[in-house]
Amino acid sequence: MNIAVFASGSGSNAQKIFEHFEQHPTVKVALLVCNKPEAYVIERAKKFGIPVLIIDKSSFSDEHFLLPALKQHNIEFIVLAGFLWLIPAYLIKAYPDKMVNIHPALLPKYGGKGMHGMHVHKAVHENKEAESGITVHYVNEVYDSGKIVFQATCKVEGLHPDDIAKEVLKLEHRHFPQVIEKILCS
Repeated sequence: MNIAVFASGSGSNAQKIFEHFEQHPTVKVALLVCNKPEAYVIERAKKFGIPVLIIDKSSFSDEHFLLPALKQHNIEFIVLAGFLWLIPAYLIKAYPDKMVNIHPALLPKYGGKGMHGMHVHKAVHENKEAESGITVHYVNEVYDSGKIVFQATCKVEGLHPDDIAKEVLKLEHRHFPQVIEKILCS
């Protein structure tokens, strides 16, 4: 099964996914889709020999551009790993229940438009939450509202937002590749 990873930033989660599936017998990361030409995730993909597709708002919203590009690489499943744009309806329709995202909080708390990265961790800190964590969920037309597949928690009481981010990232790296594999191989 060929998967595409969509990412916007440095790509540490993408790296873990690349490593996890590099020698996998049935799953291959066949494409990285990135909306920032300067993003470090592109370098990570190149080190694994993974083709890269750079998109902008125009090409992302154009189903006659993106769908043929995904078909060219025989993409059967999409993983959002730090990809911040809202997924257009045509792409969700083309990949129903075949697209997951990871969110750095325990949804439904701290989800929605603008709730990503340090925005989430600062909100968790400001609300004096005792725990935070990660949520892997299917993608639909509304930010962070798709069916939840997996959650993991960590204690964050009294931690600074930077330290919350580090604890949550550990969970992401530990669990996301295995959750993807379980979805695809069960």
